[in-house]
Amino acid sequence: QVQLVESGGGLVQAGGSLRLSCAASGRTFSSYAMGWFRQAPGKEREFVAAISWSGGSTYYADSVKGRFTISRDNAKNTVYLQMNSLKPEDTAVYYCAAETGVWDIVVVTGYEYDYWGQGTQVTVSS
Repeated sequence: QVQLVESGGGLVQAGGSLRLSCAASGRTFSSYAMGWFRQAPGKEREFVAAISWSGGSTYYADSVKGRFTISRDNAKNTVYLQMNSLKPEDTAVYYCAAETGVWDIVVVTGYEYDYWGQGTQVTVSS
């Protein structure tokens, strides 16, 4: 069983920055593909960013490319999402997810992930 706990959300003005963290339990964090998703009120959950086991591969949604950066520290069992140049449309609950697969690849579809955190609210004011 893997437990994921997100932190770092909050209220920020447009143009500001936040860094989300997701701490994972388990001894094999370094073999989990990790991802960030978000869900705004009244909308479906959407993919934001993903990173492979090693951190060597990353992938971003077009809407955040160039503004958000996903990274991981396998020694700390933590994945991060650095969010810069935030926009009001980035307002959502942000979730991290873990996929316990066998390949060192990025995973971009939600249904492939095995574990999910409880989410952290990000609100961007205009």
